[in-house]
Amino acid sequence: MIELIYKNEVYEIISCAMEVLNELGHGFHEKIYENALCVEFDLRGIKYLQQKEFDINYKHKKIGEYVPDLIVYDKIVVDTKVIKEITDHETGKMLNYLKITKQKVGLIINFKYSKLEWKRLIL
Repeated sequence: MIELIYKNEVYEIISCAMEVLNELGHGFHEKIYENALCVEFDLRGIKYLQQKEFDINYKHKKIGEYVPDLIVYDKIVVDTKVIKEITDHETGKMLNYLKITKQKVGLIINFKYSKLEWKRLIL
């Protein structure tokens, strides 16, 4: 049996997201859920960085920046969404985010509906 990478950390992040959704409900903009997650992380003593900038380079030249919503536990990229559904588009973007940040695990968390939708990605 294969052990999931960062299983406990992902479980804690999703637990926080469920708490946020249960407390706030659905229907707000993404930034509200991102900020609420930060409050929940603070309450639980979970280490995170919000809106950290990462350079995007092409052939050793900086061509832009990527600013992920959250980097949690110094190893998981978290992208908060309020969208109809998580599609290949969001999945592809997250895989790029993982390359840019040099992290292995990404979580896309969708707060659109009363039931939390999330997707875990591994690079």
